[in-house]
Amino acid sequence: MTEFTNSRLLVTGAGGQLGRLAVEELLARGAQNIVAGSRDISGLADLAARGVEVRHLDFDDPASLASGFAGVDRALIISTLSANRAAHQAAAVTAARAAGISYLAYTSAPNARPNADAAGIADHYWTEQAIAASGLDFTLLRNHIYAEMTVVGAGPILASGQLFDATGGNGRNYVTRADAARTAAGALLSATGKEIVDVTGPSPVTQEELAALYSSVTGKPVTRIGLSGEQLLEALQSAGVPPFMATLLVAFDQDAAAGHHAIVTDTVERYSGRAPQALRDFLLANRAALAA
Repeated sequence: MTEFTNSRLLVTGAGGQLGRLAVEELLARGAQNIVAGSRDISGLADLAARGVEVRHLDFDDPASLASGFAGVDRALIISTLSANRAAHQAAAVTAARAAGISYLAYTSAPNARPNADAAGIADHYWTEQAIAASGLDFTLLRNHIYAEMTVVGAGPILASGQLFDATGGNGRNYVTRADAARTAAGALLSATGKEIVDVTGPSPVTQEELAALYSSVTGKPVTRIGLSGEQLLEALQSAGVPPFMATLLVAFDQDAAAGHHAIVTDTVERYSGRAPQALRDFLLANRAALAA
């Protein structure tokens, strides 16, 4: 497999969790010419001290897009969380092409499509379309739901002993953020051509199984309660979840109900060189966070 260790490699969103992990993986794998782009570079001084070039790169700022992508050979675009991210990310693709970049990797989502009911998932589809239309080589990394979400959302579940979902009893293949970052770095270092890949854990886990995992790892009984999408949306909004995020979470559950999250691939191992971590092992490793 071709290696681009000596190419100038850009990671956008390097100040975020996934972007930071991707830069760390590039360093660990011997990349010689890394550019870390972020709208807030104040937290990247340690990377600069290790030889990483740090650039201000804000998808809201066209001038920073032009300077951020300048002189770069290959780039990893980390998807943002802004409400208008489709337009932001299309502008980033245009800037990358204008800068002469030859390859883009992009962190997308499973079953990206233009349907309005898919909420933020539609933004991934339009970004994928912009990348495909650019004429550049690309890897569209359709990251499945992060295993970290099972820790972030565990507090209310463990406190109430109830796990609500609208997945219809179907599984989802959780992938750790670290595995996703290692995969993205590996693609940036080695991928050629044009491809769309799902980035998954080793096997799907149903919410019934997740409830059982919570119980076995923490010793607290948890029962899974299935809801319709409408019921889940109402519950999330009543709990104070912002409308954009609530709609996105329901869309993810409905995609799981349709079977789109039960996919199993070898993408993580192919690009990272190691098997993805199973959800049970991840929860055991984060037992302290669950108990907090």
